[in-house]
Amino acid sequence: MKILRISALLALVSFFSAPAIAGTLEDVQARGFVKCGVTTGLLGFAAPDDSGNWKGFDVDVCRAVAAAVFGDSSKVEFTTTTGKTRFPTLASGEIDVLARNTTWTFSRDVDLGFEFIGINYYDGQGFLIPASLGVASATDLDGASVCIQTGTTTELNLADFFRANSISYESIPVETNDEARENLFAGRCDVYTTDASGLAATAAQADNPADWILLPEIISKEPLGPLVRHGDHVWGDIVRWSLNTMIIAEEKGLTSNNLDTKLAMNNDPEIFRLTGKEGEYGAMFGLSNDFGYNIIKQVGNYGEVFERNVGLKTPLKLARGLNAPWTDGGLLYSPPFR
Repeated sequence: MKILRISALLALVSFFSAPAIAGTLEDVQARGFVKCGVTTGLLGFAAPDDSGNWKGFDVDVCRAVAAAVFGDSSKVEFTTTTGKTRFPTLASGEIDVLARNTTWTFSRDVDLGFEFIGINYYDGQGFLIPASLGVASATDLDGASVCIQTGTTTELNLADFFRANSISYESIPVETNDEARENLFAGRCDVYTTDASGLAATAAQADNPADWILLPEIISKEPLGPLVRHGDHVWGDIVRWSLNTMIIAEEKGLTSNNLDTKLAMNNDPEIFRLTGKEGEYGAMFGLSNDFGYNIIKQVGNYGEVFERNVGLKTPLKLARGLNAPWTDGGLLYSPPFR
């Protein structure tokens, strides 16, 4: 067996121990804003208001990243993407992060060369129908026409469900949620299937939401989350810990309104680390140590983001369910800020 020379061995050690080069961070800082890919419009998750300002659950993830990088949550440019265009748009570098109700799957993570940085919404695929259809279960949809967005996991899930139940359907392919909603409301399809959160958003935009029913079956796991390109671990860490910061902030009872008061009256070391009062955590990936403070102060904790965009007091009226903190019986759980 050949023995490596000492110089060669040292070179290998140096290569594997050298810090990752944060190319995306450098590009973002030089540009002056984060480029974020979102949907073409989904109420509660990503949609422009009457003044053209983007708002929503996914939008706030991107605003948190901007707050972390620049100390200013407004420094974001939003690019609309469809189910088909979202991955090429991210891969090409047109956007820095994709925050677009995208399901974390093996092939997307591994084969497409992306990195999912966490789950910001636990969801599942459902079925929305007009109450007048007189159907109480998805197993009664034999022969139904189904609006479905192309380029999504819902296509495969739908085929699997109907096959397993020995029933048939007619597929009505659509590109966007707006197109699906228009077809459903016009009666050009009997059913719309997508993530249950998206169905709630669709029903909320009907003239009379009570005329529409979400069937009881949830036929899949849809862990939705932001993603970045493989290979730039520093940028992936920044996006990941922007989301984690909001999750930890809720667990610790920190909100955009009480943050300064809590800091003045609290002795929790993790809160001090999270907000930059102690330690050099921001410096570890090239940011200001108060990046967590800026996220919480300007965007809010996870619970604030959820409630103002999709919660029970919004048109979507979504309960926290699985998206509650682990301390309240939900699945939201962040690694420690240490």
